[in-house]
Amino acid sequence: MIQKNLDELENKICYHFNDKLLLRQALTHSSFANEQKINKYADYERLEFLGDAILELVSSEFLFHNNLTMKEGELTKFRASIVCESALAYCARDFGLEEYILLGKGEEMTGGRTKDSIIADVMEAIIGAIYLDSGMNKASDYIHKFILSDLEHKQLFYDAKTILQEFVQRENKGTLNYVLISEKGPDHDKVFVVEARIDNKKIGTGNGRTKKAAEQQAAYEALNILKN
Repeated sequence: MIQKNLDELENKICYHFNDKLLLRQALTHSSFANEQKINKYADYERLEFLGDAILELVSSEFLFHNNLTMKEGELTKFRASIVCESALAYCARDFGLEEYILLGKGEEMTGGRTKDSIIADVMEAIIGAIYLDSGMNKASDYIHKFILSDLEHKQLFYDAKTILQEFVQRENKGTLNYVLISEKGPDHDKVFVVEARIDNKKIGTGNGRTKKAAEQQAAYEALNILKN
């Protein structure tokens, strides 16, 4: 990771660190930290722990004030969908965060840069890093800008499979199922292609690093087609 890339990422997230080492730590996976023989760097795990707590608080407050008629159980479910692993990875990919993560050679070779779990962890670690660097207000600004913005659109993507299932049942469209069309690439870097079908008629196609991710994309595409 060279300084230019750190500056580039700071421009993308609209926040410039006073302590650049905090940003570097937030981007450092344990596999990279363990490979360093001389210049040892801390990994992101402690920052992720902090960022996770801050994200839960800020998202809870946001939902509480913006959904005045929503019951506790509904708020909990809504928050869970916003801060879950796949949702955070989706938000992070929107500005290319995965390109800046520091990975060890082995983790890189086994597709670590595409794993939702790692990308989501780094997203939370950056929240923790901003909090330590400038406090709650700046961390909250970051969360609102990149996670709590355009929620209606994001919710459609996060819950695409559930929403599609409910839509198909409500409209009596038929039987919904997902069919694996192909899987390409080596074991550590597979791409799955899945079709969403109603009564064996294709209504959407998706691809992803896991079958679940491919199904979600297929459901999202199907929803956009069916609702337009």
